[in-house]
Amino acid sequence: MRVMVIVKASKDSEAGVMPSEELLTAMGKFNEEMVKAGIMLDGNGLKPTSKGVRLTFDGNKRTVVDGPFTETKELIAGYWLLQVKSLEEAIEWMKRCPNPHNDGGELEIRPLYELEDFAPGEGIRIHEKLRDELKGK
Repeated sequence: MRVMVIVKASKDSEAGVMPSEELLTAMGKFNEEMVKAGIMLDGNGLKPTSKGVRLTFDGNKRTVVDGPFTETKELIAGYWLLQVKSLEEAIEWMKRCPNPHNDGGELEIRPLYELEDFAPGEGIRIHEKLRDELKGK
C-alpha cells in the first residue's frame, strides 16, 4: 500500500526558517534508511505558502489566490510518499522520524487510493493507461 506522510507546517516553516544542519543531517540519515529498506518513493520539504498560490473552483470559474495563507496548523511543510505493507508499518517508521520542527511537530499518515479501489469503467481505463505510461518513463 502507498501512504503519504504529511509534515504539518509550523510558524518557523511558514516564516521560511531553514532547518539546522543537525536536523538536515538527521533527516538525511532517516531518509537513507527508508530508501535502503525500499519503502521511500519520494519526499521533500515545501516552501512557505507565501511562495505559493491556491486555485479555487466555483462551477466553471477558476480563481487564483496568492499566498501566504493563515491557519498554520492546516498547512503542509513537507511530505514523504512511502510503499509499505500496512498502515502499522508506516506508523512504526514515522515514530523513528526526527522531530521536523523546533517547537513541536505533527505528521499525518494517509493511505492513497489505488485504481483497484474504484469501480471498473472508462475513467479507470484512462487512468490505468496513464499509470502504465508513467511507469515506462
